[in-house]
Amino acid sequence: MFSPIIDRDVFTDLSWWHWAVTIPLLASQLAGYHWAIAVASGLCAAMGIYFLYRLRQIRPYPVQVRIAYLGMLVIGTLPWMQWIHWLQLCGTTAMVTVGYCPLIRMLSLIPPNRNEPLTASLIWFIFARQPCTGGLVNWRADSPCASSSCSLPTDRVTLACSLPRRESTAKEYCHAQDY
Repeated sequence: MFSPIIDRDVFTDLSWWHWAVTIPLLASQLAGYHWAIAVASGLCAAMGIYFLYRLRQIRPYPVQVRIAYLGMLVIGTLPWMQWIHWLQLCGTTAMVTVGYCPLIRMLSLIPPNRNEPLTASLIWFIFARQPCTGGLVNWRADSPCASSSCSLPTDRVTLACSLPRRESTAKEYCHAQDY
């Protein structure tokens, strides 16, 4: 039986705070405060640089997610593309609240990030898996995966959008090809 538990560990995760602050910025942009997208973009760029500096390569998911997210923020400012910001708001809210990160799931399907052929069963496996820890609400107290903002439990590889906490190794948070 799944029962929700508030995961207080997320309050110590810089990555979780980055996404938590991004939510009201996106909401402000969608409400007509156009300065908010510049702040959200700057924050995302700063966090991308931080993770790139810490991990020293672009291949780890924490860096890839920030690059893709920043690109979506920019594209969403084009005429008739504001719907992208609505998608980002929904996805970021899901990640912050329950640990389900749609963006990292999409990134895990691009050719450089997977070792197996792209099949319907792989797509289903990636998108239908339960969220892991990393959100404010954790539905799986017995979750075997590492706590991390924007994480995904899999039997194949751990995907995460933040640096590992003390109990995890840095290798778990890098790209699948790095193993």
